Amino acid sequence: MGSWKEEEEEENRAKSLYVHGPIIVGAGPSGLAASACLSEHGVPSLILERSDCIASLWQQRSYDGLKLHLPKKFCELPLIGFPENFPKYPTKKQFVSYMEAYAAHFSIVPRFKQEVKSAEFDKNSRLWKVQTQDCEYHSKWIIVATGENAEPLIPNIQGIERFHGPVVHTSLYKSGSSFSKQKVLVVGCGNSGMEVSLDLCRHNASPHLVVRNSVHVLPREMFGFSTFGIAMALLKWLPLRLVDRFLLLVANLTMGNTDRLGLRRPKTGPIELKNATGKTPVLDVGALSLIKSGNIKVTAGVKDITREGAKFEDGAEREFDSIILATGYKSNVPVWLKDCEFFRNDGIPKMPFPNGWKGQNGLYTVGFTRRGLLGTSSDALKIATDVANEWRMIKDCTIPRDCHDRGT
Repeated sequence: MGSWKEEEEEENRAKSLYVHGPIIVGAGPSGLAASACLSEHGVPSLILERSDCIASLWQQRSYDGLKLHLPKKFCELPLIGFPENFPKYPTKKQFVSYMEAYAAHFSIVPRFKQEVKSAEFDKNSRLWKVQTQDCEYHSKWIIVATGENAEPLIPNIQGIERFHGPVVHTSLYKSGSSFSKQKVLVVGCGNSGMEVSLDLCRHNASPHLVVRNSVHVLPREMFGFSTFGIAMALLKWLPLRLVDRFLLLVANLTMGNTDRLGLRRPKTGPIELKNATGKTPVLDVGALSLIKSGNIKVTAGVKDITREGAKFEDGAEREFDSIILATGYKSNVPVWLKDCEFFRNDGIPKMPFPNGWKGQNGLYTVGFTRRGLLGTSSDALKIATDVANEWRMIKDCTIPRDCHDRGT
């Protein structure tokens, strides 16, 4: 039997682990893509994931009827595409199955239930120290893959604590069946707000959609082709603003003037606005026709929440049974990444796409491009190439004993 001191030293070693390859924070599509691309170069990695599954945003924080907004060819991860028998717009279940098959193909096994409490670069050891609730990991590289949608964004709405009914963020919304025959206030008019309102109608609820700011609504398809695909093709030949003008012309011809429905268009075009602010245009999958028919009612901004309902900026007051917050998500990087000037206060890299994937001292980011999975794929490929080049130069160096002992 070992001494008390030997047992203490063994316990401390168990709580500290050197990772012979990058530490990837987050097992969503971005983290999986980075790990897969690294493995193609022969570089090992370790993914730390706070939840108990991969792609937790899709599996645990999305509604049942969710489908990809874009055709599958624009949502593939590097190296392996969707199965050919999948529809053009895969369902939530199909997307998750693709993620699981992707992880299995590359033998990616994240360490689940490892929430990163802090990560910082140690100037003395020249290593990143990543602390979870039960272990401190060390590595020459860290890849931040928690993305733009790590935490629900809960707005500060005056009086909301007084409301008598349920207040639910879309991260907890599963189906409109829970709101049947209810009058529901949906706060937020992005893709989530529009699609939740549509789902509520399908379950015999009466949604009232809060539209506080201007919003671009485009048809999901034009002339039988994906609107996004048409835009990407035109951008290869035409200036961005000309492409925006074309998209708006077709949208107005096919959908009519959305301003009359209470959906004011921004002065900046949809693609230019997306690139500048990250605000995604709404790709209509049926909500607009229900707005026109009055099944989905558009309201002004909320001034105050009362016990029974809401007062609006236009002076109206209505009663509601439930409130759904379709207010989006935010990055959580500033909470745990310490002493890092690479990110802005909102957790987005200061350098815009395509230059926001690499920082200093072995810091990389993937999934912060505001360009969806296409941006994720681009970042993952560049990161893997960059790390692999450095990896080849140092791979013959002495490997700390813990790496061999733990197979990392």
